[in-house]
Amino acid sequence: MTRIRDIVQRALATGYLTMEAENQLRQLLTTRYDLEDFNAFMSLQEAAMTGKVKQESRERCGIK
Repeated sequence: MTRIRDIVQRALATGYLTMEAENQLRQLLTTRYDLEDFNAFMSLQEAAMTGKVKQESRERCGIK
């Protein structure tokens, strides 16, 4: 099973969060996850806010 931290690691490595990965994260966040996954998700949030990771979903709807 894919973990939150795996998705985050890919997004941080590529600098891009696909809509598929974003949907996987939404699903995973509705289940139980550990502190490492939580911290990874918070790192992704920070990277997205600072522009280090771009989100496909925001590009499609014109949000910068």
